[in-house]
Amino acid sequence: MNRRSITYMFLGGLLLLLAIKTNAQNALNKVTEAKITSVMKKMTLEEKIAMLHGNALFSSEGVKRFGIPEVSCDDGPLGIRDEVLRFDWKSAGWTTDSATFFPNGSAIAATWNPLMAFKYGITLGKEANARKKTVMLSPAFNICRMPLCGRTYEYYSEDPYLNSQLAIQSVRGIQSQHVAACIKHFAANNQELDRSEVNTIVDSRTLNEIYFPAFKAAVQEGNAWSIMSAYNKINGYWCSENDFLLNKTLKDKWGFKGVVISDWGGVHSTVAAAKSGLDIEMGSGGPYENWYFANPLLAAVKSGEVSESIINDKVRRILRMIYRTALSDNHPVGSIATKANSKAAYEIAAESVVLLKNDQNLLPLKKETIKSIAVIGDNATRTFAQGGFGAGVKAKYEITALAGIKSRFGKVADVKFAQGYQANYSAGDKDRESKNYNEPNQNLIDEAVALAKTTDVAILCIGSNREYESEGNDRKNLTLPFGEQALVNAVSAVNKNVIIVIMAGAPYDLNEIEKSNHTIVWSWFNGSEAGNVLADVLTGVVNPSGKLPFTFPASLQDSPAFALNTYPSQNLTANYSEGVLVGYRWYDTKKIKPIYNFGYGLSYTTFSYKNLKVIKKSGKQAIVNITLTNIGKRAGAEVVQVYVKQEKPTVERPEKELKAFKKVYLKSGESKVITLSLNQASFSYFDEKKNDWVADSGKYDILVGSSSADIRSSKSIVL
Repeated sequence: MNRRSITYMFLGGLLLLLAIKTNAQNALNKVTEAKITSVMKKMTLEEKIAMLHGNALFSSEGVKRFGIPEVSCDDGPLGIRDEVLRFDWKSAGWTTDSATFFPNGSAIAATWNPLMAFKYGITLGKEANARKKTVMLSPAFNICRMPLCGRTYEYYSEDPYLNSQLAIQSVRGIQSQHVAACIKHFAANNQELDRSEVNTIVDSRTLNEIYFPAFKAAVQEGNAWSIMSAYNKINGYWCSENDFLLNKTLKDKWGFKGVVISDWGGVHSTVAAAKSGLDIEMGSGGPYENWYFANPLLAAVKSGEVSESIINDKVRRILRMIYRTALSDNHPVGSIATKANSKAAYEIAAESVVLLKNDQNLLPLKKETIKSIAVIGDNATRTFAQGGFGAGVKAKYEITALAGIKSRFGKVADVKFAQGYQANYSAGDKDRESKNYNEPNQNLIDEAVALAKTTDVAILCIGSNREYESEGNDRKNLTLPFGEQALVNAVSAVNKNVIIVIMAGAPYDLNEIEKSNHTIVWSWFNGSEAGNVLADVLTGVVNPSGKLPFTFPASLQDSPAFALNTYPSQNLTANYSEGVLVGYRWYDTKKIKPIYNFGYGLSYTTFSYKNLKVIKKSGKQAIVNITLTNIGKRAGAEVVQVYVKQEKPTVERPEKELKAFKKVYLKSGESKVITLSLNQASFSYFDEKKNDWVADSGKYDILVGSSSADIRSSKSIVL
């Protein structure tokens, strides 16, 4: 049994233990609720109101006289951020707050492996405990509706099913460490431009099929203890005071028992927000006593505008979360920036790297034949733990691409560096668009070309960075920034062995590179161990197994939001008129060919799919069996993807939809029968007239393949 199999057995065992622990926790819930009731009977109204708003930048009040600690939050998608001052965003100047930098959200999604999301969650939870945090503001998994969104790197995928499976395990992992996961941003927060003002117009079917599923799964299957409301409006109402969103859907329909926390500065009223389901107000400006949920809420209760029962419900939810976290029995001590945590970051990153092209089989590189390497590009020496707006990490260390390549080749090859381009872009610079940041630097290109002429291999590290992809901004277009295409063209003209390595978190225009270059690797913002992982992929120590979590369009106008002219908005209104045709659903249904399809990714080995069997079960369910064989010469992993297509739908449905997947590791020559289950939800759509899910009787195609476009086998069944 290989090390990877042992690791997966261990993680699977952890999931089983977590399920047992969950059952035990259910038995303790009655005891906890009794404690909460006892405490609340003794609390004054003023003490209750104090718990409903921030008392510092990242905390809200507890009840000192009953030993109830304050709720301490921290940013978390990339790792726990450095400590800031209690009342200011400036660094607190700690020397003990260095942390592990984890692969970005779309990198985690590219693993297509819920066990890696679980590993991420566990490790993030450990680091949160080491810093005594109650709530981690993570995971973030808004749907990647359009490719320019500044937070695509932070989010997961364009597909609600893939998002759901990863979100469930991220939440379970974080909360296994007695830290509350705060899933965000609820809901339909799909652009950064005008995010605090835009009104998203989206129909009920689209909400339920595309934008709700991952949140619903994280609540009902992940048992998330907190959720963050988004900045935007949905259908005319702010998400922080949206009765349909927070009360009717989240709390009533889905049975959410946790805490709704506002995004920082995302509250607009007192009475409407209080009645519509918001529990804690965070990040508002001015003196704390003047916040919407402070003295104004106290006055609203005393005047009868807001009933005390509403306040009691909020306080009960908060106390419930505190008893599960800070006041839980056997609370873990935690660990931060340890070797074990770095190992977890490495393992996640190793499964995320996507091999986009390897036409001449240049990869993996053979150390015995490579005597000189030119490593070119600003991204070869750049770090990605911090930059731009939003949450960053004060990483204890971060291995750059150049450092990783030198560590693997330094003893056998002469490794030299040339910058190649200048990344002169700052997210905080209001005049950045006028500073010609996309102009090639000819002097740097000339230096790179001169170096590339002398080496056996040239590795071009290009792409984006954390300034260019940033919270608070959307990109203007899909073009590679900083004149990188000119650099690629110049170097490719003088060296036949060019490897393009792209470090970015969102789609870019790779048309010219795809046509002209033979070897392309997508490496993400891949955490503390990124450079080591990249070097191990280039040398074959790691066989790449990542799959794209979103579509790379050939043109921005092919993207549905742009094709229908619904981005950024018209008069601050964004009409999601593409409906359920988001991502590959749009491209497949409209017969538009992208550069790279959803679910696409190559390997150093080859897999065959044979003997597909689809066995119908009662209640519109089915079992899918297929034999997967590694017919190549290297051990590797494949993601078996199952899509469902309804033959004659009664409503508009996508060409196909992902409904099951599984990542499978096989030795060279090894075969396994892979079994995946389809339930009634796999065949259902949301019927707006019935306000419920419907699975029509009729013929369905079960499509099994390696990507949304690479279907290897199919069968039809009649339900």
